[in-house]
Formats: sequence, C-alpha cells, structure tokens
Amino acid sequence: MSDVNTEPYFNIQRVYLKDASLEQPNSPGIFLETEMPSVEVEVDVKAERLADGVFEGVVTGTVTAKVKDKIAFLIEAKQAGIFDIRNIPNDQIDPLLGIACPTIIFPYLRANIADMVTRAGFPPIHLAEINFQALYEQRQAQFAAQNGAASNDPGIIVADSAPTQH
Repeated sequence: MSDVNTEPYFNIQRVYLKDASLEQPNSPGIFLETEMPSVEVEVDVKAERLADGVFEGVVTGTVTAKVKDKIAFLIEAKQAGIFDIRNIPNDQIDPLLGIACPTIIFPYLRANIADMVTRAGFPPIHLAEINFQALYEQRQAQFAAQNGAASNDPGIIVADSAPTQH
C-alpha cells in the first residue's frame, strides 16, 4: 500500500473575484454615439506562493472600449484562485501555475467582465478563449531571451512579462 502523503495532489480551494473596476468617463454622452466602439483586451497572469503547497493564481483582464478618441468604458478585473499543489516536482509547478491554473480561472473572469459590460449599458463583450500553454511558452521564451538563455530559476513561480493583446 502506497503512502498517500507522497501522491501528487492538485486541488482548487476556491475561485474568487479579487478586484474589479468599471470607468465610464464619457457617459452619458457616449451612449449617443452611433459608431461602434473599438475594443482592446489585455490579459496578464501572475502567481505566488501563499504557504507550503498553497498558491494563488491571478488572471487580470483589462478591456478598453473607445468610440473615436473617447473612452466608452474601461474595465479591469482580477480573478483569482487558491490551489493546493503538493508532491509535484519543482520543474512542473511553474507550468502548472502558468497554464492549468489560469485555464481554470479564465472562464470566471470572462463571465464577470461580460456581466460588467452589460450592466454598464453596453452590448455584451465575450473575451475569446486563450491558449495559456502558448502564452506560457511565449513568456518563457521572452524570459530566456532577456536573461541570456539562462535556465528557468526554480525560485520563479511564474515568469511575468508585458500583457498580451487579444
């Protein structure tokens, strides 16, 4: 019989909305515009160790809608999750936090942003799906290039770089 304490363990403790803000600096006049707004979306991923085997992952989404040169609305939301990750090799924790955790968190972020846009009086905006593995690999390549192709330091939880445009 194997010792349960050495088995790899991954568990979601909770997923929660950590922060959200909505700005409509040009309301109500912006509602009289007939032109469709242009929308820019940025997504960022971060993670940190809270305790031994316990990590917080955060996916931040920023949505800016403009009509001509006027901001219709600006939404920033941080969706987070607390994850138990135990008995996983150190070289697998970073990808787990950079790929699996954001993949779990992102649908909640999408729903909250869509809800905020609708409540702000605008037609719903649904963020496109994100391939967090491709995003993670892109960030790892950028990190390696910035550090002279040095290997990934196991002390780095998730390499952080500039937000990604979608």
